[in-house]
Amino acid sequence: METDVMAGFGGKQAWLAVAGAAPEAVLTALGLRDLGPVRWRDGLDLAHLTGDRVAVTPPLPGARGTSWVLAAGHWLMSPGPDVVALSATLDTEVQYFATHRVTELHRWQRAVKGDLVRAFGYVGQTGEVTSWFGEPGPAEREAGLPGTLDEEATVLVAERDVFRVAGAWSVDPTTLTGPAPGPLRIGAAD
Repeated sequence: METDVMAGFGGKQAWLAVAGAAPEAVLTALGLRDLGPVRWRDGLDLAHLTGDRVAVTPPLPGARGTSWVLAAGHWLMSPGPDVVALSATLDTEVQYFATHRVTELHRWQRAVKGDLVRAFGYVGQTGEVTSWFGEPGPAEREAGLPGTLDEEATVLVAERDVFRVAGAWSVDPTTLTGPAPGPLRIGAAD
């Protein structure tokens, strides 16, 4: 069997980044049935094209010298997982990202050990900020977010900004290339 290679993802997708967790623990915390290992491209296609499958990576090196497990799939898109509950259950940092370029929906959230640290949501089609909690960090400011949200603030966020924030916080999934450190695991919603 030839060596599997990682495949980047991100556009029109939702994903979680979980610090220092095992893939099986992430599947369990999400309440998903573990369907076993799968090659990267096949797993990501399945998670992207179905509404009830999630692809979970092995631990990947990322921001702050931390290893991150990513879980991706349309099942995570709407309404999105409860990152606060997941971070409490897993006793770690959990991040959520979603982007959909058709409606220009862009969201990110960050919770640490049961506490919400940051949340941002934006729908470019209407120009509406749908969620705002906490203060934007450096990566968000570089993406163009104002320091505070008020009536005078202009917010304009694009898909690339979601990847920029993900890369600063954990892992930019669009950059995943090279030999895979292991297979993906596929989880199924019941």
